[in-house]
Amino acid sequence: MEMATVKMDAAGRLVVPRDLREALGVPEGGELRLTVQDGELRATTRLAALRRIRGELKGLAPPGASLVDDLLAERRADAARGLNEAQAPAPAPPKRGPHG
Repeated sequence: MEMATVKMDAAGRLVVPRDLREALGVPEGGELRLTVQDGELRATTRLAALRRIRGELKGLAPPGASLVDDLLAERRADAARGLNEAQAPAPAPPKRGPHG
């Protein structure tokens, strides 16, 4: 794990050293998502946050299930009954897998 000590200026700004920016894949003008967890300031890229969220959501659908196919089937059934999107009932929540 790379580490650096930085000083905060009077305006509350920090400079993230180049080697840490490169390790995170943050280009010039790029953005970081800052959070405080367990008393620590953590900087995360959007890509890293997206990967974490995808990992957390992965176990919600049963193995082999396609939520997209289920949604399309519901929409086609609604269309066959002559319902538009505003009239159609809200989709049912996904069936929980064995881990959820």
